[in-house]
Amino acid sequence: MHFQFIELDAGGTESACSKVAAAFGRSLATGSGMVESGGPFLSASWFFCSRLSIMKISIITICYNSARYLVHTIESVVSQTYGGLEYIVVDGGSSDGTLDIIRQYEDRIDRWISGPDNGIADAMNKGLAMASGEYVLFLHSDDYLASPEVIAAAVGRMGAGQDVCLFDIFLEKNGQKRLHRPRGFNWWMNLKTGVFHQSAICRRDLFDRIGNFDTSFAIAMDYDFFLRAYRAGASAEKIPLVLSVMRLVGVSSRLDWPELMERFSEEQRTHFKNCTSVWLRVVYMGYWSVYPLYRRMMV
Repeated sequence: MHFQFIELDAGGTESACSKVAAAFGRSLATGSGMVESGGPFLSASWFFCSRLSIMKISIITICYNSARYLVHTIESVVSQTYGGLEYIVVDGGSSDGTLDIIRQYEDRIDRWISGPDNGIADAMNKGLAMASGEYVLFLHSDDYLASPEVIAAAVGRMGAGQDVCLFDIFLEKNGQKRLHRPRGFNWWMNLKTGVFHQSAICRRDLFDRIGNFDTSFAIAMDYDFFLRAYRAGASAEKIPLVLSVMRLVGVSSRLDWPELMERFSEEQRTHFKNCTSVWLRVVYMGYWSVYPLYRRMMV
């Protein structure tokens, strides 16, 4: 008996069925649910296609007094062509027009809550607790997806079984965009993240394995998470596709010296919190004796 393996993408059931049918030299009229008669192989392929499930992706947006950009963020999610999305919004108890915007899209948001939290990491963990997808993506209220087709394109390129899929991202400031490609999971992760959570689709069960975001961090909670993932041996794949756009307006994007020092302080704490060896501790001591001075000269 001859077996043929067919690679299926995330273009939906019709796309997958077309590939199955092509492999057997037949055609499928997937829209009407009718198949061209042609023997047991075609019948088996139609049964497979009718049972085909779409991988579920949970997109989580956290927000607080985010009326300025939130409409753009939500629109970029609810306009996606991919059929396997779950959209979750976690609001920190906004007092501007944020709640009015959320209610405007209430019928297109799967789950949302509003109330006080203990910071960004706590809000992200609340979103995780509500997520039922196999993979999760955090897209904050200043950010937006690159195009209506981008999640479908991303899922189509994601390798099977990867813990983290790292995509390209545009950094936007004053209307100008700059392309950033992730460095991935390598030794440099010990010093700098090189990963933006807005362009990293992670397996939901990775959080079950290594823990949620550390709520003691106000800025570096994502670096702490990705460093723990790297140290735990999580698999990561770099995919050359622009997934999202990050507006450089949030707390982690500020470049004045007091804000930089706060960020450096949290990065330093991340390093020593996750330090696993004496020699790495020595590296960190040398790094932090030099790096702030270097950055001070750059400001």
